[in-house]
Amino acid sequence: MTSINFTNLNCPSTRVSIIGAGKVGSTLAQRVAEKNLADVVLLDIVEGWPQGIALDLMQARGAERHDRQIVGTNNYADTANSNIIVIAAGIPRKPGINREDLIKINAKIVTESAQQAIAHSPEAILIVVTNPLDVMTYLAWEATGLPKHRVMGMAGILDSSRFQTFIAMELGVSIAEINATVLGSHGDLMVPLPRYSTVNGIPIAQMMDAETIARLVDRTRNGGAEIVKLMQTSSAYFAPASSTCLMVESILLNQSRILPCSVYLNGQYGVQDLFLGVPCRLGYQGVEQVIELELSDTEKAAFMECGKLVRQSIEEAKAILNNAQI
Repeated sequence: MTSINFTNLNCPSTRVSIIGAGKVGSTLAQRVAEKNLADVVLLDIVEGWPQGIALDLMQARGAERHDRQIVGTNNYADTANSNIIVIAAGIPRKPGINREDLIKINAKIVTESAQQAIAHSPEAILIVVTNPLDVMTYLAWEATGLPKHRVMGMAGILDSSRFQTFIAMELGVSIAEINATVLGSHGDLMVPLPRYSTVNGIPIAQMMDAETIARLVDRTRNGGAEIVKLMQTSSAYFAPASSTCLMVESILLNQSRILPCSVYLNGQYGVQDLFLGVPCRLGYQGVEQVIELELSDTEKAAFMECGKLVRQSIEEAKAILNNAQI
């Protein structure tokens, strides 16, 4: 495992570059800068758009009282020497856009964005946010040739946060009391784990009945779709940005937090050569440890079903990319 030098982390030279200045990317830029984690470079293909967002965020510094630099650009050269690259480029999920449509459009965007960004920051850690998340993370890893511990996808934190929120809303308790765990792919087949979800250490099965838990699990699986249906022309961005920022913070501050992320599995959980959501320890080198939980037969079967769909989607994406090159 190659060590990455993050000396003097509070200095202005600590840099996070965000590829894609849409709602997730721009909100993440705000989170990172206002938490004083790093300077931010915000890149987008639309001329003037990232520059305008960056200037708006810079003008907020007087009110937010931080001195971080936020730069908007259309040139990958401006992202050079980044500590972390976040890929948030691509189209979001909207009504009428299915999984195949997302793969067809986003596969090329993600692979090209990752390659160009890493060319200017070869020592960076890569976080993928674009959907379908687990597939795009695999493609970005393969396209860049980065070590597997330096590539990860944001999903499990978001899914777990949604599960936590729904539990808190159901019980009328503070979110600070709740820990929830969700494994697997970021989609309809995700695997929320009520057995590993607690309220101040008390298993949720002791706080609510099985029917209620099943309803909250189902709502968690459809958490993103519920927002898409309500917004109609957009998808979630506040919660995804906050979830990604949590990963950035754990890495830059070397917190070694145990967080659910889409990471490379090479035998863990019985899965080979796939990125799927599992608990892992995140620090300044990236993924420092994959945590293996003991799963029931039902949970294992659900997890393997996630892997089956992700593998199928990766093959579809590769075929699309290969055809595009012919």
